[in-house]
Amino acid sequence: MTIKQLTLHAFQEFANGNLEPLRPLLHENFVEHSPGNPSGRDAFLEFIAQAPVAGAELALQRVIADETHVVVHYLMTTPETTQAVVDIWRFENNQIVEHWDVVQPT
Repeated sequence: MTIKQLTLHAFQEFANGNLEPLRPLLHENFVEHSPGNPSGRDAFLEFIAQAPVAGAELALQRVIADETHVVVHYLMTTPETTQAVVDIWRFENNQIVEHWDVVQPT
């Protein structure tokens, strides 16, 4: 699978409430660049399991990929709000090693 395919599979599973496909995709020493969000695979998975995104409706808008990065743009809808999200994932050896994101109200 390409890194784009790996990301799309994990995104669809996550959108359906299943975090487990993310575990092997995230490097053990994964670095999260979003302020306030933890780095490290286990800490990050625990964090997002409790974050609003875990129960939100996720509507994929576009995916852009090259050899080392995948950019995912989607709408995240909760009962309170809809936000536009852009995630940037950097891969090494088919694992995510870094993540950045931008979130804003629609």
